Amino acid sequence: MYHSIEDFMSFIEAKNYGEKEFHQAVHEVTDSLWSFLQDHPDYLHANILERITEPERVFIFRVPWRNDRGDVEVNRGFRVEFNSAIGPYKGGLRFH
Repeated sequence: MYHSIEDFMSFIEAKNYGEKEFHQAVHEVTDSLWSFLQDHPDYLHANILERITEPERVFIFRVPWRNDRGDVEVNRGFRVEFNSAIGPYKGGLRFH
């Protein structure tokens, strides 16, 4: 169990090294939930913070395409699915 937001963020930053945007998003959500979690420690004991920050599934796939010069390039596509508890996953595909 984590005793402070900083404890939890240290865990997140070590586990997801170099993901600054993810760290910022997790910190904002954790900051908004922290007082509720302090009042309801059963959620902390159930590791709810770890459960909402770890995806259920991650799909990585290749995307070959032809650029304007006619050369074939290959990029990676991602779909990260975090929680299906209340129905189908939201979101789309990300290409990098």
